[in-house]
Amino acid sequence: MIRFAWLQFRTEAIVAALGLVAVAVVLAVTGPSLVHLYYTSVVTCSANHDCSTVTTTFLDTDGPLQIGSDFLVLLVPGLMGMFWGAPLVAREFETGTFRLAWTQGVTRTRWLAVKLGFGTFAAMVVTGLLSLMVTWWSSRIDQVRMNSFDPLVFSVRDIAPIGYAAFAFVLGFTAGLMMRRMLPAMATALVGFVAARLAISSWVRPGLVTPFHKTVAINLNTALNIGLTQAGVHVTATTRGVLPGDWALAAKIVDIGGHSPTARFLDRACPFSKTTFQPNLPACIAHLGARFHVLLTYQPMSHYWVLQWYETGIFLCLAAILAAICFLTIRRPIS
Repeated sequence: MIRFAWLQFRTEAIVAALGLVAVAVVLAVTGPSLVHLYYTSVVTCSANHDCSTVTTTFLDTDGPLQIGSDFLVLLVPGLMGMFWGAPLVAREFETGTFRLAWTQGVTRTRWLAVKLGFGTFAAMVVTGLLSLMVTWWSSRIDQVRMNSFDPLVFSVRDIAPIGYAAFAFVLGFTAGLMMRRMLPAMATALVGFVAARLAISSWVRPGLVTPFHKTVAINLNTALNIGLTQAGVHVTATTRGVLPGDWALAAKIVDIGGHSPTARFLDRACPFSKTTFQPNLPACIAHLGARFHVLLTYQPMSHYWVLQWYETGIFLCLAAILAAICFLTIRRPIS
């Protein structure tokens, strides 16, 4: 059964291997020059007092390759779910070849386990190797940008893509087993994978680990956005004050009890001039600073690997749940 599964899967495996080799060659050729540029320009820029220009030039180096490699890691798990997972059993149900395997002494459970296990392992290995190569190539760029928590960066670095690949493949496989039609299963795999990724990154990831909080006093150096709306004066805080590399989640103006300033208070503290349409900024800041402060909520850089492991574990657990559903489904009579 394992040999038969390999024969069915060998075309996809060969294409994936050739793709990995091509990516490895491109990154191996361009990577050392990028590292050399980092050590000869960025590392020494402080002595020449031109770090702004140097870092901008460095970050613009191989720009299309930066975008292309990140986009490739972002895209590959979803494509595997569509073109590897969904057709793997849906095609057999459409053509009826699954009956041949079951009449050759292969049990349904073994048939499913081999197909599901073989494909999931291959998807994880291919995506893991691709992520490893891109993470290595981009390491100096990430070190300069210090944006590891950026959703598009976090999702294409280190181990998180391995979890995405396992989930995407098993999701496509499950859709194919349930629908028994290849095209609907492929569409379901893509939509389901994108929806799960967006939900986890937007709503789950920020709270996977308890965030840190930091208070910042309000003074003339505090970055505030002060505006006038139909409802009155509106004041919001910015996330300036979080260390570079940390993930700023929220910035709120609150008092010691955690209450935000009321509209009535802001109208009195920061009245806008009827001629200049601007508030008396020093007086406004003084009134706010006397009672309120800025509360910053953020994930520190030290939580990066914890979040990577947690998110990878979530997607692996989702894949395991879907796999269990597949094994329960395959035991039911199939017409």
